Amino acid sequence: MLRSPNRTAHSTSPADARTQLLSGPILPTILRLSVPNVALVCAQAGVNVAETYFVGRLGTDALAGVTLVFPIVMLMQMMSAGAMGGGISSAIARALGGNRQADANALAWHAVLIALALGASFTLVALVFGPGLYRLLGGEGASLANALEYSNIVFAGAAFVWLTNSLANVLRGSGDMRSPAIVMVTGAVVMIALSPLLIFGAGPLPGMGLRGAALALVAYYFAGCAILGWRIVRGATLVSLQPSRPAWHYFAEILKVGVPACVHAALINTAVAVTTGFVGVYGTAALAGYGIGARLEYLQIPIVFGLGATLVAMVGTNVGAGQLERARKIAWTGGLFAAAICGAIGAVVTIAPWLWAGMFTRDADVLAIATQYFHIAGPSYAFLGLGMALYFSFQGTGRMLWPLLCVTVRVLVIAAGCTLATRAFGLGLGGLFAVSAAALVAFGAMYAAGTRLYFSRRN
Repeated sequence: MLRSPNRTAHSTSPADARTQLLSGPILPTILRLSVPNVALVCAQAGVNVAETYFVGRLGTDALAGVTLVFPIVMLMQMMSAGAMGGGISSAIARALGGNRQADANALAWHAVLIALALGASFTLVALVFGPGLYRLLGGEGASLANALEYSNIVFAGAAFVWLTNSLANVLRGSGDMRSPAIVMVTGAVVMIALSPLLIFGAGPLPGMGLRGAALALVAYYFAGCAILGWRIVRGATLVSLQPSRPAWHYFAEILKVGVPACVHAALINTAVAVTTGFVGVYGTAALAGYGIGARLEYLQIPIVFGLGATLVAMVGTNVGAGQLERARKIAWTGGLFAAAICGAIGAVVTIAPWLWAGMFTRDADVLAIATQYFHIAGPSYAFLGLGMALYFSFQGTGRMLWPLLCVTVRVLVIAAGCTLATRAFGLGLGGLFAVSAAALVAFGAMYAAGTRLYFSRRN
């Protein structure tokens, strides 16, 4: 049995944790293990909501500018936390489960190297291609200038985002869900207090506008990676962070799940970016209104991640142990639970869209467009929750082809549907929002079909 040198009396041993994954009651185990993750993603959702609220007070052009950047920021967060992060936690969990301590330590170091490389790549791509991308998405004039002002600072700190989420997944892979949650929730509270000071100023401190919002986000992740890295380095966890010579087989252990998962995340963001491009034709108010709706859609993904990090571990452990029927039940339990959560959110904003949209703008045109979006797309959110939860279950199986097919179909439905809705039938914004909803339904339905097919064949 693996032992940490600083283990406390209240720790759960790896053997006990593995027993819970393999034989504990399914829904209670999912809920118990997911509580820290859900607290974390709720805190991060609070950061996104607070930032949008404060930016909305700077005016419609500022809100539209951040809307242009938001899909790329979310792409980075999704890749680092749930995609490549899933590959990290999965690889480390398998190593620890097989009593391969040296491999687990080496995987942690290789996760840091991957994070640094991908963080630098995001910085370079955003600085070089950002202006053209934001123009392609409909940015012009003041909205484009605001997008670049915000984007250049956020992506200059991309390495901090990647390091924070990668180190958090190193800890999750070792069974420590609590430490990342404590660090990131505390940081979120501090950032929500810091953001308005940097954006609007106070006393002798001048307001920096969008630059202040971007700096607050970078500071949040800088502090997160510093604290999480210190915790691992000081040896208080089951995994030790020690520099070692890079070896391809360690990279491969992480990348075989992480790379397809990153493609999946990129395609999800492509779907939103394509819709954003079509919406941008209708002007700044349309872009800002859709941005309010898209942000709620995005925020449901990290909410599902709170369950998903647990599903990766539970499904993966049971598939590895040959308990395929239990793995199937775990996948469906998690999927239906996520569908209920996201469906409830969709029902609320369908009935009362102002509860969300009214937090970010008082512009009547922007509110009308956001309301139209929620009336059409809100009922489809249950399928988003179902699909994303089953995606994490597929990560646990190590089989990533079907998830790529599901998200590709979503992108194709949006690209073809938006083209037909606007150019062939002249349906306007309502048509675009209907296509977005139809794509979510197809996304969730395909995942359900794939889950049934996978476990039937494996049995």
